[in-house]
Amino acid sequence: MRMLSERRSEAPVPIDRLHSPPGVDIGVLALRLTVGLLLAGHGAQKLFGLFGGSGISGTGKWFASQGYRPGEFFAGCAGVSEVLGGLGLAVGLLTPLAAAALVGVMINAMVTTSVHGLWDVDGGLELPLCVAVVALAVTAIGPGRYALDRLFPWRCGGLRAAAFALVLGGVGAAIVQAV
Repeated sequence: MRMLSERRSEAPVPIDRLHSPPGVDIGVLALRLTVGLLLAGHGAQKLFGLFGGSGISGTGKWFASQGYRPGEFFAGCAGVSEVLGGLGLAVGLLTPLAAAALVGVMINAMVTTSVHGLWDVDGGLELPLCVAVVALAVTAIGPGRYALDRLFPWRCGGLRAAAFALVLGGVGAAIVQAV
């Protein structure tokens, strides 16, 4: 029988993300598909007027009213980032880049909505904050076994991949704010 002190001295066992329980991979897949496809649809509303959206013209007018000029250009940037980032997240392809695209758009959404406080009922930043955190969490955890990224070095996620997504998304958002 081992003594408690002996157990404490053992080195921690590293997590093998390539051989995680199937429930973990299915959970990450469900998260990726739900958030990724909803964001891709949200971008399609901006770009093409699908799903009841205003299209590039209507969305561009709203962007201009928020100080993003020229409005159609910034609406297009946001829409493309949401479509490509959402699809990338959904299928688990280039997950750190997909997350960076979503984080950049969501930071700008938070800047726009922060004057209304936290809660979405008041037009606050609750929803974009959640989306950005989900994108970063999926990147940190790794996209899972059921992802196209399973062939690439970043398939296991990690702090480096999440930091890359956060920094790249933050730089992109800062550039948009500066322009």
